[in-house]
Amino acid sequence: MRVALALLVVVALTGCTSVTPPPESARTPTSEPTPEPTAEVAPERFRIVPDDYHVPYAGTAEDGRRFFLSDELFAGADGYVGLYLWKPDGTFDEVKVQKVRRTPGVPPAQATSAGAAALIKARLAELGKYKLEPIWVEPFTTKVDGTTFGWILDQYEGSYSIHIEPGDFIAYYAPWDGLEYDT
Repeated sequence: MRVALALLVVVALTGCTSVTPPPESARTPTSEPTPEPTAEVAPERFRIVPDDYHVPYAGTAEDGRRFFLSDELFAGADGYVGLYLWKPDGTFDEVKVQKVRRTPGVPPAQATSAGAAALIKARLAELGKYKLEPIWVEPFTTKVDGTTFGWILDQYEGSYSIHIEPGDFIAYYAPWDGLEYDT
């Protein structure tokens, strides 16, 4: 009797192992865009993920805007601290730039910290209560005093990339997930 009952329970349970996904209309929409995984299609957005190398400050400000802050921006002999801001939906909002002294002895095409800790601290304070986290944003460019700032979408031999300006020291590629970049 016990064997028959156990066999009956096993048979009944084996029919319960398949899971049917909910209909498309019942699924919760994702807040992050799904990146196109190929380099041959220009992305509308790309992801910036904070790290301990060239991207220490990326995330969401208290007012919901997305931000990227760097003191490694450079054009020729000029160094800059730049705060790049996007609206909460990831569309470009504004750039706040301040020229700083470039670290002496650094080769012209090499990124390095300008050593502007006080200015970085002040720019972070302007963000209010912020959160360092991955952000999805659109590429953009703008000029400040004749220098191009932004994230430039470029194409070479059919493959797209997005690199930062000024300085071109960070470049993202497909799948646009921000987990890897070239320097």
